[in-house]
Amino acid sequence: MLKSHFCGELRKEHVGQDVELAGWVNRRRDHGNLIFIDLRDSRGLVQVVFNPAQAPEAHGVADQVRPEYVIQVKGSVAARRPGTENRSLPTGEIEVQAREAIILNPSKTPPFYISEDSEVEDLLRLRYRYLDLRRPRMRDRIWTRYRVIKFMRDFLYSKGFIEIETPILANPTPEGARDYLVPSRVSKGSFYALPQSPQQFKQLLMVAGYERYFQIARCFRDEDLRADRQPEFTQLDIEMSFVTADDVLGVVEELYTALCETIRPDMRVTKPFARLTYDEALRRFGTDKPDMRYGMELADFTDLVAGSEFAVFRQTAEAGGQVRGFAVPGGVEALPRKQIDDLTSFVQSAGGRGLISAGLLGQGPVDELTDEDVRSPMARFLNAEVVKGMAQRTGAHRGDLILMVADQEAVASAALDALRREVARRLDLADPNLLAWCRVTDFPLLEWNEEDGRWYAVHHPFTSPRVEDLPLLESDPARVRAQAYDLVCNGWEMAGGSVRIHQRDVQQRMFAMLGIGPEEAQARFGHMLEAFEYGAPPHGGIAAGLDRNVAVLCGLDDIREVIAFPKTKTASDPMTGAPSPVKKDQLEEVGLSLKEEQGEAGA
Repeated sequence: MLKSHFCGELRKEHVGQDVELAGWVNRRRDHGNLIFIDLRDSRGLVQVVFNPAQAPEAHGVADQVRPEYVIQVKGSVAARRPGTENRSLPTGEIEVQAREAIILNPSKTPPFYISEDSEVEDLLRLRYRYLDLRRPRMRDRIWTRYRVIKFMRDFLYSKGFIEIETPILANPTPEGARDYLVPSRVSKGSFYALPQSPQQFKQLLMVAGYERYFQIARCFRDEDLRADRQPEFTQLDIEMSFVTADDVLGVVEELYTALCETIRPDMRVTKPFARLTYDEALRRFGTDKPDMRYGMELADFTDLVAGSEFAVFRQTAEAGGQVRGFAVPGGVEALPRKQIDDLTSFVQSAGGRGLISAGLLGQGPVDELTDEDVRSPMARFLNAEVVKGMAQRTGAHRGDLILMVADQEAVASAALDALRREVARRLDLADPNLLAWCRVTDFPLLEWNEEDGRWYAVHHPFTSPRVEDLPLLESDPARVRAQAYDLVCNGWEMAGGSVRIHQRDVQQRMFAMLGIGPEEAQARFGHMLEAFEYGAPPHGGIAAGLDRNVAVLCGLDDIREVIAFPKTKTASDPMTGAPSPVKKDQLEEVGLSLKEEQGEAGA
């Protein structure tokens, strides 16, 4: 090797040793006779001193180098003079006195600073991602990602799991997002699909008798992108035989508790994880992905205002909708009228019709509230008795502000969830040093789609109904609960899974509910149905979004920041130019051609 040590591993105990180092010039400081270079590699940096009196040729090399030059240095480790130590660096007590130096490769001036964490435009960072990855914060995130994956592997090995790879080229899957398709050269006109998840394969591994499987799996989904989505992503995939939902969740809760305490010992972890049913999560937070770092839980006011003279309240109640809201602690002062107007527009952008507020003024107990103590644009429709009822249900006190939305249940829930998060953001209510976990269980098995008039699986077609709800599958499908579960942390869905169907007749009934007839089921899933007839054990599992896991542990809100080479929000790569056109002969080789439609090229 061109180095005997990594730059960042040198310490006081190395004083007096001869070392060979190689890396990048992080900073160069010319103090006249002496030149100081901070030499950086993947493990950190160390100060190298070039003295013309002791090593004139090495000093001449140092005089030529600039930031990001790649150099090799030979020298000896020495203690820094008292008073010159850098306590902020692990290597700050020592320096390397250079005897020889070689320029291994010069560097052009980078398009942005590497040694400083200054803000850089995102597209520029992605265009020069190999330079962005040299920067300290990106290096720390990539190392954190490595530590997370290593911890997960070590933990699961210790629990008796076996790591098994599953295919990348597979069959298209129903439901979910669009597949990325790969044409077959050998079977022209036929296609593979890149896996959205190794779902079928991990279930087949359970049939095969591998009772505890895991994999760090690459997955692909052709869907609209946002902060927590990328077209290709990584998940921790786990499957277990002879288990209940609590067994799976127990293993994963133990894993995540230990992971968080190891990777982020400076943060607090809620334990045991909070337990919520799907219905309870919607009722209390308006979402199945609640951020539980702060209160402001939702309450239903519909019965309090059903007979109101305010048409919005009355008509919403008559149409079977809801009037719901929450209390903002200290909101009377914290959210002045201008902010209320902004939040009203925010609610409308989230799908709600509008926002109604009621501030509780004055001093004393809430039960002594008078009409003069209620501040609201709708004060003539919100008398003190009604507001006292709202305060009782939300736990509001004097000085608090009650915010409410009137709409159909699904719309009101979505708007209130978004509003609750926005208020918490504006008022800094979320503790950045807390990892608030919860389990969400008892999801509905199916959901009805009005547009195409059929049922869809809420999770996926292989999720098992609760045993006691199975008789309702055909007669009352909306009431059937799934043996499905999610893990949520700080408002992000971190993992999702279920107990699976392992009996052919139940799987066929599920396919029928999804509009997949016997012939189609046999053509697409015959291998699964047949496998269930060869002693398939009860089994269940979970898939965790590893990119999201790392982002939360790093305190970030965009998974792109913890992926080495991510895509933009348009699923493109500014560095490599992907996706890009291919040559005509490449298309012909797999039996494809392009056609012109309305002047635009389409596949």
